[in-house]
Amino acid sequence: MGTERRAPLDRRRVADTALDLLNEVGLDGLTLRAIARELDVKAPALYWHFKDKQALLDEMATEMYRRMVADTSLDPADTWRERLLKTNRGLRAALLRYRDGAKVFSGSRCTGAVHAEQMESDLRLFTTAGLTLPQAVRATTTAYVFTLGFVTEEQGVHPLPGERREGYDLDERARLMADYPLTAQAGAEIFTDYDRHFEEGLALVIGGIGAAYGLD
Repeated sequence: MGTERRAPLDRRRVADTALDLLNEVGLDGLTLRAIARELDVKAPALYWHFKDKQALLDEMATEMYRRMVADTSLDPADTWRERLLKTNRGLRAALLRYRDGAKVFSGSRCTGAVHAEQMESDLRLFTTAGLTLPQAVRATTTAYVFTLGFVTEEQGVHPLPGERREGYDLDERARLMADYPLTAQAGAEIFTDYDRHFEEGLALVIGGIGAAYGLD
C-alpha cells in the first residue's frame, strides 16, 4: 500500500492556508475549524502553533508583509517622497489581494523582526533628509494609517477587485439624498475610481508632511 506524505504542519503553512481561505469566506468565516478542515487535520492541532485566532491573524499579517516586501522594488537612492509613494502603493496592492485584507492587517503585529530591516531603512532615509526620529516616525506612520484606512473603506465597497458589495448603487443613493444635493453628488467621488482617489489622497498626505516639516 502506498502512503501519501503530507507536508509538516507549521506556522507558515497554516498562515498560507488561512490566506487562501480568506478570499473565499472573509474574516468572519475564517475559523480555526475551517482552516483545520482545509489542512485535513483536527482543529486542536492548530493550537500547538497558535493560542487563539488573533495569534493566527498576526502570522497572516506577517506573511502579507513578507509578500509585500518581495513585490515592492525600493532603491537606497529613493527620495523621501519616492519612498512614501512606493511603500504605500505596495501596501495597498498587498491588502487588496485578500478579502478583508485591511481588517486582517489592522491592529495585528508582526511576529518576530521581519519588518525591522525595511523600517530601519525608511527611518534612516527620513532622518538623513533632516527629520528628527520622532518626526520620521510620525511621517511614515501617518501615511501608513491613511493607506490602511483607505483600503478598509475601499474593501467595504469592493471586497475583492471587480466585486461590488450590494447596497452601493449610486443612483439609488442620489435619490435618497435628493434633499441634500451636494451630498448626493459626492457619492460619485466617494464610491468610485478608488485608484485615482488613493493617489490624490496620498499626494495630499505627502504634501502635508513636506509642508509641516519643511522638506523639499
